Amino acid sequence: MMAGFSDRARALKPTGIRRMFDMAGDDAIQFGLGEPDFQPPKVAIDEFYNAMLNGHNKYTSTGGLPKLRRKIADSWKHLEPGLGESSVCMTMSGTNALLDIFLAIVNPDDEVLIPEPYFPLYPPDVAICGGRAITYPCKFENTFVPDVEDLEMLVTDRTVAILYNFPSNPTGATVTVDQRDKLVSFAAKHDLWIVTDEVYDKIVYGGDHVSFLGAGYDRVIMLNSFSKTFAMTGWRIGYVLSPNSEAMEQVTKMQYYVTACSNDAMQYAVLAAMEQASDYPDKMREEFENRRDLICSRLNEMEGVSCHVPDGAFYVFPKIEVNSMTSEELAMEMLSEGILCSPGSAFGEAGEGHLRFAYTISKEDIDRGMDRVARVIQRISEKQD
Repeated sequence: MMAGFSDRARALKPTGIRRMFDMAGDDAIQFGLGEPDFQPPKVAIDEFYNAMLNGHNKYTSTGGLPKLRRKIADSWKHLEPGLGESSVCMTMSGTNALLDIFLAIVNPDDEVLIPEPYFPLYPPDVAICGGRAITYPCKFENTFVPDVEDLEMLVTDRTVAILYNFPSNPTGATVTVDQRDKLVSFAAKHDLWIVTDEVYDKIVYGGDHVSFLGAGYDRVIMLNSFSKTFAMTGWRIGYVLSPNSEAMEQVTKMQYYVTACSNDAMQYAVLAAMEQASDYPDKMREEFENRRDLICSRLNEMEGVSCHVPDGAFYVFPKIEVNSMTSEELAMEMLSEGILCSPGSAFGEAGEGHLRFAYTISKEDIDRGMDRVARVIQRISEKQD
């Protein structure tokens, strides 16, 4: 028999987001990309260059640069006072961190509860580890926060973990302390690992970020990244953090076998950003908040469109009801008008009827783009009439 390819590889399909990118023209207005339109802090760029000149081009320990790990641990000590260097493992990205975590806690046929709508890598990463992703609903009418009653209906004796993502990609949803505590209590009741994706923790509007750390439960593993915090999406650097020492031992072991270690010079650059440009995320957040207000205002003026004003991240996920079109059909109509956005179905079946717009472009481009969106919706609505 001729050698072929694994069922695992064949089962994974390109995401709807990637397909739209491949089809977009150069002149399309880009609402599709979850990438800050900022440069990293100059101090980080300078330190990256200097670190390479100073010979930091080698393998590091699997866990990463000790001083950086201590700095990250210190930044979360107000929630978990016992954190230290060994509580952190540097990774090549937040997505690398996610895979490390699932490799450490998921056995074949184990089940992981995943939010829907979801970041498109969640279910495939569970599948790569031999597990089954079981989606739980995050409903528009509940501002995309799950009900514990829905979770109780899905948990089985094969469930080992639940993943929470706040602020959320694609919805921008956040949780209150009371909502967080109920979700933690559910996990504790069933002795589940909480995998918490807090990549957008620095992009929260009108209040403080509510973390799943510091909620009185130690079976919590957080993944995070500097892609959004310091506009370093192309640098590919993130981390895993947990107050659970055994979890960190197992995750760090997985990191060794997945990528061995993170980039040497880049870790010095991130450390410089944390030490000398800690206010940089605040400046980005102020600009994103202005853009959020603009895009939500424009969308909610359109017939057939309902858009929550998100409290975090830099996405809106409006419900659009025009002419019974699927989200992919509607996204294609937008693309024909030079608007690149993401069909809601790319984030799971619960995303049907929605589009995701990233407000990571200038306010001028948002205004121009919303003019085009309004024309598309009007044209489709007139056809329906």
